[in-house]
Amino acid sequence: MGSANDEERVSMTGDRFTPIEEYGFVGNLETCALVAPNGSVDWFPFPHVEGPSILAAILDADRGGRFRVTPTAPFEGAQRYVDGTNVLETTFDAADGTATVTDFFPPAGKVDHPKKVLYRKVVCVEGRVELEVEFDPAFDYGRADPAFVSTEKGVRAEGADERTLLEVPTELDVSDGRVTGTLTVEAGDTEWLLLRCTGAEDADTDPEGALADTIRYWRDWVQTCRHEGSGCIFEGPWHDLAARSGLALKLLTHEETGAITAAPTTSLPEDIGGVRNWDYRFNWLRDAGFTVQALSSLGNSEGATEYFEWYMNLCQADDPEKIQPLYGLHGESDVEETELEHLDGYRSSRPVRIGNGAADQTQLDIYGELLLAVDEVLQLGRELDDEEWEAVHDIVEYVRDVWRDPDAGIWEVRGEASQFVYSKVMCWVALDRGIDIATTHGYEAPVEAWRDARETIKEDVLENGYDEDVGAFVQAYDTDALDATGLLIPSVGFLPFDDRRVQNTIDAIEDRLLEGDVLVKRYDGDDGLPGDEGAFVLCSCWLIDALALSGRVEEAIDRFESLTEYVSPLGLLAEEIDADTGAQLGNYPQAFSHVGLVNSTLYLGHVRGYESPGAEPIGIRLGDPVSPEDG
Repeated sequence: MGSANDEERVSMTGDRFTPIEEYGFVGNLETCALVAPNGSVDWFPFPHVEGPSILAAILDADRGGRFRVTPTAPFEGAQRYVDGTNVLETTFDAADGTATVTDFFPPAGKVDHPKKVLYRKVVCVEGRVELEVEFDPAFDYGRADPAFVSTEKGVRAEGADERTLLEVPTELDVSDGRVTGTLTVEAGDTEWLLLRCTGAEDADTDPEGALADTIRYWRDWVQTCRHEGSGCIFEGPWHDLAARSGLALKLLTHEETGAITAAPTTSLPEDIGGVRNWDYRFNWLRDAGFTVQALSSLGNSEGATEYFEWYMNLCQADDPEKIQPLYGLHGESDVEETELEHLDGYRSSRPVRIGNGAADQTQLDIYGELLLAVDEVLQLGRELDDEEWEAVHDIVEYVRDVWRDPDAGIWEVRGEASQFVYSKVMCWVALDRGIDIATTHGYEAPVEAWRDARETIKEDVLENGYDEDVGAFVQAYDTDALDATGLLIPSVGFLPFDDRRVQNTIDAIEDRLLEGDVLVKRYDGDDGLPGDEGAFVLCSCWLIDALALSGRVEEAIDRFESLTEYVSPLGLLAEEIDADTGAQLGNYPQAFSHVGLVNSTLYLGHVRGYESPGAEPIGIRLGDPVSPEDG
């Protein structure tokens, strides 16, 4: 483990599956690719991140497909990002020499270079290195057999509706459905390997210019995280982690729509060998408030506003009852879940799924999270037009009517609907923020009726959601199960941080859901699925936030420092952590994990007296944190 600037050093043992946390990822703001420290691109959907894969060895070592550039002799691999960028370097130390492969895509719409080209620059640093090149495309998740044609530039491969052209400065052989070759470089040599995809097969390219412009773009963008001389929290000890998280979130953002994908992968397991394998290549509305906060906290108010406008368009297009928990990155509502039975899955974790059936669920918490995002953007100075306010007004009215209904909850349980406490709290949030927005900005609304409903919800939650015998807010009415979402009750302003029920809930969660120093499980109730799962990174961040804002600052800092030990050397996080091994689990990199990391630095900075470049933390206006002296 180490900081975001450390190199990742891995001895190549010939394992068929690379540990999830050892991957770096690159992308063009439309799609992403995962690169292993042995130089193998093991995941690459195209043309968009939610599209069918061209390379998917991470999901099936035999049938998934890969693009590998690896020394023929034994070696050690190390990865790092070029400082302040999403340009990835993989360095091979072999017996006779050292070579570096630099991987990147030009960011779509940001530089004047073809975006549908994966550039791989090979430089021999010293000595002599012989590299094996293997290109094994498996179009449409391996369901389409590729057809190959040799050309003057290289080898063209076609399958399903997509085409690739591999350009390599050496002779290539095509046999057994794959392309192979050998490339030898000596000290000072530079060679370029280009994987051109549909639409860019014949495009003019300037590899060195593309690299320089891509580096320049990312470094210009990351300056929005720095605010030199402003005294903001990101000048503190966790600046590099926050900046890397910002770069990851930007790379998960779709340039055309502003939507942010939950993760660029599908079916990476929460339980190795189990069935908890989901497709996360969609945008969840529940992420909205926390993501907008993270972006604005990083100083990226433009990104926060673009994301806000994207989901406001969705809300305006549908009546509140028709708003889905998740959508495709272009606003698609049809994301039917299917299983790919021909793929073995990561480390035999089946099924491999594409699409996500949670889109059809009722999740009442999403409305509160949407209102959190609206409130956050208004704090940035954005105003609502009449149509936007009408959409917000209708959402609040809808919540007033349906808050008593059971739902699937934030964790999308696939069992019976329940009266989840967090869903009730977020319905309260929808009304609370709706009231505040209407009164502060002069929008027309039935404010007194909303106030009555808000009070009724609060009374109901306090009566049925807090269990004196358990000594905590529970997961759902009529159960003694705990849920980490109880940590958010003070953060959203439902109760003050020094309320005994809040502090009791924090203590109970530490007692029952905490593993080790900081790793927090989502819940300890039944969710209708077999198997277990790891600790949730986001929930660990929620614990840190709750402690910090309760005045337990040193405890929060200690736990945050413990959490940073699980961040990959490249500064990346999956959805979950295996508490026994420290291995990362689930889809990777996970936007919500990086959102949690950024927001925790915000909360820690807030209680330590640093200024934030964006708005105050969510909930601070309604539930002031306990000062360290009072804690």
